[in-house]
Amino acid sequence: MLERLRGLREDRDLTQADMAEILQVHQTTYSDYEREIVNIPLATLKKLAIFFDTSVDYLLDLTNERKPYPRKKG
Repeated sequence: MLERLRGLREDRDLTQADMAEILQVHQTTYSDYEREIVNIPLATLKKLAIFFDTSVDYLLDLTNERKPYPRKKG
């Protein structure tokens, strides 16, 4: 997951501090997510998938398909 999350972040020219601000966590917490030191909470995984317009499965390296599933409305 380290490469996926870092790659998506870098594709948007964002720093770890930028992502931490978006997710409302401390920068070291976000860094720990990328380095897989801390498990990412489910609610945060959902935010990341929505932000990067991908699926949680892609973030977790369970698929190579970057395109998200159709999202439900509401």
